[in-house]
Amino acid sequence: MATAAVNKKKFDVNRISGGANFAINVFFWIYSALCIIPLLLVISVSFSDETSVLVGGYRFWPEKWSLESYKFLVSDYMVIVKSYGISIFVTVVGTIAAMLIMTLYAYPISRRDFKHRNLFAFIMFFTILFNSGLVPFYLVYKQGLHVDDTLFVLMFPLFVQAFFVFVIRTFFQNQIPPELLESARMDGAGELRTFFQIVLPLSLPVLASVGLLCTLNYWNDWFLSLLFISDDGPVSIQFRMYKTLLDIQYLSSNTQAYSAIMQANPNFKVPSETARMAMGVVGIGPIIFVYPFLQRYFVAGLTVGAVKG
Repeated sequence: MATAAVNKKKFDVNRISGGANFAINVFFWIYSALCIIPLLLVISVSFSDETSVLVGGYRFWPEKWSLESYKFLVSDYMVIVKSYGISIFVTVVGTIAAMLIMTLYAYPISRRDFKHRNLFAFIMFFTILFNSGLVPFYLVYKQGLHVDDTLFVLMFPLFVQAFFVFVIRTFFQNQIPPELLESARMDGAGELRTFFQIVLPLSLPVLASVGLLCTLNYWNDWFLSLLFISDDGPVSIQFRMYKTLLDIQYLSSNTQAYSAIMQANPNFKVPSETARMAMGVVGIGPIIFVYPFLQRYFVAGLTVGAVKG
């Protein structure tokens, strides 16, 4: 009887009423709609005619369909293709390297038998509280390491992010049983073999979660290209779109330059509003298809990693 009462109490504590469940579902449906509707509006405007947008405003269904904004962006398509290739390469290689480095750092500080775990954890935590600032950051890579105008400079600054290290460390502490590691050691497995063949396969939720966030950071980054890459250097697609936006703003505000272009090419038009939306669509790129494949790991990895510090 006592066992049944305890089980019933646990069931009552964790149970969600029908009304609360309905309210939660309605909230998340509304929240999801608020996230998706602006994206649909951006896509719709990007396929609209520039004149109809300027006259009638933004519409969820184009009043007049047009591909002029995309034709304007891909007028020099080799530049776009090159920037896309750079972004894909930096994102893939950078994410793999960052995950390897951060997991190799998080694993030792998650082991209670590691003597200096607190020292290395404090060093990583210190970087969250304080940073050197922009000028020393720029000088280290520009004049210290001399890696400007290279693909390496687009990846290296994001190799280690302290918050992700602590998320991974907490997952290792809470989800990897110490008895499992001890049994591996008794069977003759070394630390590297234990890490790669036992710990990592059991850590897919946190690896997928942190990997997705690293992927987003690399794909959306344009600031490193602005700092370290010259005009003829390898720039990401995000920075390429940023420069295109600046060019459009310059032509829109400088009538003399626009008139000179019109004299050389009378059919030239600058799709200002629709081009901005097209840049948003192009900038999203393939990254929008990554999340659905990692969704089942995402919530589990972050929630587990955020339970304890």
